[in-house]
Amino acid sequence: MMSRSYTNLLDLASGNFPVMGREKKRFPRVMTVQGLVSELDDDQANSVSSDVPSSISQDRIIIVANQLPVKAKRRADNKGWSFCWDEDSLLLQLKDGLPDDMEVIYVGSLKVDVDVSEQDDVSQILLEKFKSVPTFLPHDILSKYYHGFCKLQLWPLFHYMLPFSADHGGRFDRSLWEAYVAANKMFSQKVIEVINPEDDYVWIHDYHLMVLPTFLRRRFNRLRMGFFLHSPFPSSEIYRTLPVREEILKALLNADLIGFHTFDYARHFLSCCSRMMGLEYQSKRGYIGLEYYGRMVGIKIMPVGIHMGQIQSVLNLPDKEWRVDELKQQFEGKMVFLGCDDMDIFKGINLKLLAMEQLLKVHPKWQGRAVLVQIANPARGTGRDLEEIQAEIKESCKRINETYGEPGYEPIVFIDRPLSFNERMAFYAVAECVVVTAVRDGMNLTPYEYIVCRQGVSGSESCSDANAPKKSMLVVSEFVGCSPSLSGAIRINPWNVEATAEALNEAISMAEPEKQLRHEKHYRYVSTHDVAYWSRSFLQDLERTCKDHFKRRCWGIGLSFGFRVVALDPNFRKLSIDAVVMSYMRAKNRAILLDYDGTVMPQTSINKTPSQEVISLINTLCSDSKNTVFIVSGRGRESLGKWFSPCEKLGIAAEHGYFLRWSRDEEWEIIGQSTDFGWIQIAEPVMKLYTEATDGSSIETKESALVWHHQDADPGFGSCQAKEMLDHLESVLANEPVAVKSGQFIVEVKPQGVSKGLVAEKIFASMADRGRQADFVMCIGDDRSDEDMFEIIGGGMTNNMLSSNAEVYGCTVGQKPSKAKYYLDDTTEVITMLHALAEASDSSTSTEVATGSSY
Repeated sequence: MMSRSYTNLLDLASGNFPVMGREKKRFPRVMTVQGLVSELDDDQANSVSSDVPSSISQDRIIIVANQLPVKAKRRADNKGWSFCWDEDSLLLQLKDGLPDDMEVIYVGSLKVDVDVSEQDDVSQILLEKFKSVPTFLPHDILSKYYHGFCKLQLWPLFHYMLPFSADHGGRFDRSLWEAYVAANKMFSQKVIEVINPEDDYVWIHDYHLMVLPTFLRRRFNRLRMGFFLHSPFPSSEIYRTLPVREEILKALLNADLIGFHTFDYARHFLSCCSRMMGLEYQSKRGYIGLEYYGRMVGIKIMPVGIHMGQIQSVLNLPDKEWRVDELKQQFEGKMVFLGCDDMDIFKGINLKLLAMEQLLKVHPKWQGRAVLVQIANPARGTGRDLEEIQAEIKESCKRINETYGEPGYEPIVFIDRPLSFNERMAFYAVAECVVVTAVRDGMNLTPYEYIVCRQGVSGSESCSDANAPKKSMLVVSEFVGCSPSLSGAIRINPWNVEATAEALNEAISMAEPEKQLRHEKHYRYVSTHDVAYWSRSFLQDLERTCKDHFKRRCWGIGLSFGFRVVALDPNFRKLSIDAVVMSYMRAKNRAILLDYDGTVMPQTSINKTPSQEVISLINTLCSDSKNTVFIVSGRGRESLGKWFSPCEKLGIAAEHGYFLRWSRDEEWEIIGQSTDFGWIQIAEPVMKLYTEATDGSSIETKESALVWHHQDADPGFGSCQAKEMLDHLESVLANEPVAVKSGQFIVEVKPQGVSKGLVAEKIFASMADRGRQADFVMCIGDDRSDEDMFEIIGGGMTNNMLSSNAEVYGCTVGQKPSKAKYYLDDTTEVITMLHALAEASDSSTSTEVATGSSY
């Protein structure tokens, strides 16, 4: 059943947008993909073939973000535009970490409004001079996409602000979501205009474009694509309140590598994938990944850095030195705290002011000496919440200055205007301590800039005397992305005003040698983990994650944001009924091994008793003298024996092969190496302990095994308890003849030497002993336990278990990575296959009878 949240998205995903203004002439494409441009205009789910050779030999990277790293300004004569690089843009700075020969193309929007009549000319200039492709969003889409969905819904939610009332945050509005989807699609169309899918990397930035990976993956199944989130990613309890939560998660999983600033943000994302989609991450050799339909989606944890060259060049400017002298005179004899924040509700500016007020109150020695300089960059958003916080800040500044100020001294210097990068460096130079009290922030590079500025430039007298000891004190909120990287900072909970005030006092009262040691430690980290290091590391991980792209068979399935790419081994293909029937007809000795649940019986079925159709098919196959047919299941022998009692010649392997019966009238054999079940007295109390402590878990008792189920428990807690139980059981059962294994939502203890693979070996060996070495093997299963069978039959001819000319068909149910070489989509197709084999047996029997009667 399709979620209600897909309303109108099928239209959007196939190109049917709401009216978005007048149609404009399209910007000429720059393409290197063979074929007609018109073919690429049809944005269906069909992938551009990866077999088309590329006309570009070197790699390119297309960097996609909401805004281009380009400044645009209307000319003085009002005739056209002038453009220049935005030197402060992270997108421009990250080029330093990319290979010198790698071409970089930018796709994004401009900050200015360009008239429709000028858009073609502007596009041409930006492409030729800046290698940038602008995306021009119609006014109605832009307003709903950026100011609506991005700023009123995603931004607050990702900063832990829930819309409890209409006045507090924006309630979910589906029209804003549809505009967000439409805008992302328009960005994808611009990427498609310039992309060469065989050679290009695509790097998408931030929460504005979280569904873009789906649009690009629909077109290019093997595209090498990364995404980096520059904002926090909230805990699953917060994120799950978003009505379009699954659509965004699935879209992000269409990227090959997803990057976050901190482990906390990545952990929250992985928790959402686990709780909402049942995906568990894997950690191997230091890398974290999620297996998603055969693709390994990498998770990258790397905080962004600063551009060292930009800061050092500013530190050498003579204008900067003049400004520093002026500030030194202004704050002579004062202990300067510095705050530099955007004006928004999450930066905690008023909490910082309250902490400063508390400091002056509790430590009166700082009255007349301590100054907080607060730089407030212009607000990026609007709204009632912002207006309230601005009024509160203004009131706090006024109150503190009136209470503790005196002639020639104001404890709060509030700068409510944008400062140039040079001016900001000057304030860093005179500040004794930088204070960051954000209640939630993605990264915040202010502390990094401050540290480098205080270090100065080698051989220069900027910032401080060249030979003077370097120091830079930091008081940083623990809720800021840079906090984990700054181990020498004094970390605070900004909501605790009293503790923050004490941290301020500690920072400026600390012994000078201690300040210097902390500064040295920070500078070593910041100077080596700059923006170039960050981008280089991300690209290297993207290359590693995508290295097998062109070795796998890929195809897209699903509609709208349910779309995903299935990536499988090139030798893995769908089982052809016709080919199997032909092999079946040629064979003289056949082995047919069938799993039960999920293979001939749907997993979702409540009544697990086999249908009359299944009984009839199995009886027909068993009646063929050339066939040896087995049900190989993890279920107990009692239920399997009862269900298949009408099948006289059917062999059954129960409890993964611990019990085996060759036909209905034969006795059950015990295949396991041990019949001593004393270990149950040890294992069962342990399982009961975890069952009592884990709501939703249960114990299944089999004759030969104990299974602990936690599929109905909390996903995170159940998984944690399962890992703990696995270690506990392995420890207490170390000297017992049992194996402890974990599976999907289970922990199982069973006798050693019991597996479906060993069952297959025994069946093949028995057939060979009777002079009926198998020359046709059909093995079908759907879960992890069946992989043992697939592995055994794969090497059957090498081990001489099977005939040298045997035709082997290992088949898994569902398109998923497997040791089997074939797949069928579901149990319905399995039944269809068995029907075909049964009909072949019937026709072959009839032919033999007819041939016999002719003699």
